[in-house]
Amino acid sequence: MLQRGLRILLWLNPLLWLWFPLPASEPPAIIRFQDRAAGAGLRFVLNNSQSGDRRQIETMLGGVGVLDYDRDGWLDIYFVNGAEIPSLRKSGPQYYNRLYRNNGDGTFTDVTGRAGVRGSCYGMGVAAGDYDNDGFPDLYVAGVNCNQLFHNQGDGTFVDVTAKAGVAGVHPRLGKPFAVGAGWFDYNNDGHLDLFLLHYLDWKAETEPACYSYGKRAYCHPNSYKPLPNMLYRNNGDGTFTDVSDASGIGKALGKGMAVAFADYNGDGFTDIFVSNDTFGSFLFLNKGNGTFFETGVLAGVAYNEHGRAIAGMGVDFRDFDNDGRPDLFQAAMVGDTFPLYRNTGDGFADITAKSGLAALTGRLTAWSVGLFDFDNDGWKDIFTANASILDNAREIENLPDKLPLSVFRNAAGKFADVSASAGAGFLDPRVHRGAAFGDFDNDGRMDIVVNALNEPAKLLMNRTSGGGHWLLIELAGKKSNRDGLGASILVEAGGKRYYNHATTSVGYLSSSDRRVHFGLGPASLAERVQITWPGGRRQVLENVAADRILKVREP
Repeated sequence: MLQRGLRILLWLNPLLWLWFPLPASEPPAIIRFQDRAAGAGLRFVLNNSQSGDRRQIETMLGGVGVLDYDRDGWLDIYFVNGAEIPSLRKSGPQYYNRLYRNNGDGTFTDVTGRAGVRGSCYGMGVAAGDYDNDGFPDLYVAGVNCNQLFHNQGDGTFVDVTAKAGVAGVHPRLGKPFAVGAGWFDYNNDGHLDLFLLHYLDWKAETEPACYSYGKRAYCHPNSYKPLPNMLYRNNGDGTFTDVSDASGIGKALGKGMAVAFADYNGDGFTDIFVSNDTFGSFLFLNKGNGTFFETGVLAGVAYNEHGRAIAGMGVDFRDFDNDGRPDLFQAAMVGDTFPLYRNTGDGFADITAKSGLAALTGRLTAWSVGLFDFDNDGWKDIFTANASILDNAREIENLPDKLPLSVFRNAAGKFADVSASAGAGFLDPRVHRGAAFGDFDNDGRMDIVVNALNEPAKLLMNRTSGGGHWLLIELAGKKSNRDGLGASILVEAGGKRYYNHATTSVGYLSSSDRRVHFGLGPASLAERVQITWPGGRRQVLENVAADRILKVREP
C-alpha cells in the first residue's frame, strides 16, 4: 500500500522523483543449461531395435536412474536400454544397460562391466532405492519380458537377487505382464521400502496386431490392447517381498500405466500413489493406513482433465508448486490434451491448467518425462518437459515432426512462462526424447537434468543459471524410518517465507531422480527453521541453518 501511494504521488507531481526514487527490482535470473554429455564421457545411445513391424514396445523406452551407488558424495547415472527384437534378449553391447560413475571432476566413467548391471531383457524403467537399509542404493529394472532387482554389495558391484527376493513381477493370473516402470516407497511406515510395479498394456510379440495409418504400417493405438492391473510388493524386512496387490486393493484397478509418483496428499502421515494412465482415467490410490488403498481419482478430481476427458497421460510429478504445503500434480500428455496441473485444495484437486498459463504453453506439445524443480533457486519450482511425438508417423497424424525440442517453464508465483528459447542449445536441439532424471551432479546447488532419446545420444544438461538465489540440498538418513528417508516432508522457513518439499525418487517417466531434497531460497542466506516430518509423523527441527550447503540430517 505504501509503495502504491508513493507511485500515485509521483504521478501527480513528477518533481517528487528527485526526493523519492522507487526501489529497483531485481530482474529474474535467466535459466540456462549446457549439454556436457560428450565432454563428460557420457556416450550412451538408447537402442530400441526399431523394425518395420512397428512393435509397440519400440516407442516406449527408456528410463534414467540417478543415484550415488558408491556413496562417494557424487551422483552417478544408470541408463536402461532395449534388446534385440523378436528375441527380447541383449544380444550385444549395443543393448546393455549402462552405469556411469561420477568422477567428481565433471567426467563420468562407464563401470557397467565391473558393476554387473548390464541387464538381460528388453528394459523400460528403473527405480533406485535402499530396500535393505544397508546404506547403499539398489536398482530395480522393469522390462517387457523380465524384471531384475540388483542388490548393491557396497563394493562397487551388484548381484541379481530377483528370484531370491521374490520380485520377478510374475502375476498369478497373467504371467509376466508388460512392465514399464517401478517405484520405491514405504506404504505402511515400517521402515522398509516397498515396491510398486507399473504395467502398461497386454502386449505379446506373437499377438502384435497390424495397424495402418494413411496406408502405412504404424504403431497401434492403445485402444488395440487390453488394460492391466499394477502390482504392489510389501518388503518383509529380511530381503524378501510379498505380493500384496490383491489384498491391498491395488490390483483391482485396471489401467494402462505410464508413470507413478508418491506423496501424502491429504497429510494423514501415509504415502499415497498417483498413476498416470494412457487413454484411461488416471488413478489416485488413497492410503487408508491399514495396508489397503482406495482408488479415488474421480472423486479427487484428477482422473480426467478440466474438459472431462481421459488424456494420453505420461510422465508425472507429485510436488507442491505453489508453496502452500500441499503436494500438487503435474502431468505430461499428448498434443491437444494440454498438460494438466492439478492444485491440491486440501479437499481434493482443482484443474488450474488454463489459469496457470500452461494450457496455452503446452497445447501443441507432446511430452514424456517431466519434473518440478526450482532451477533458478528463486523459491518457486519450475517445470521441465522432455518432448517428442508419440508415433513415427506423427507428421501425418498430428501435423508435427517426430522430434521436438525440450521445454522449461519458469514459475513466477504460480504463473508459468516459456523460457526454453534462452535455456541453451541443448533445449533447442530436437530429438525423440523419453526418460529424464534430475539431480545436482556437481554439488553446486543448481539442479541438473539427464535426458534419454531414442537412437540418439543422451543429454547431460548442466545448470549454468547465474544470478539465482540461495539454496539448500537436504540429504536424509532414516533410522526408524527407511534409510533413504523417502516419504519425509520438509518445511523450510527462510527470509520470512515458507517452502515445502518431500523426499521421493519417482519423478517423470520411467525414471528415478536424486533422493536428496532441494530447496531454492531466493535472497535468504539463512534458513531460520527446518522442520522434517519423518514417515509416521515424527518431527525434527533444526534452527538457523546457513544456506548454500548440502545438509545431512540423521533421524534421531
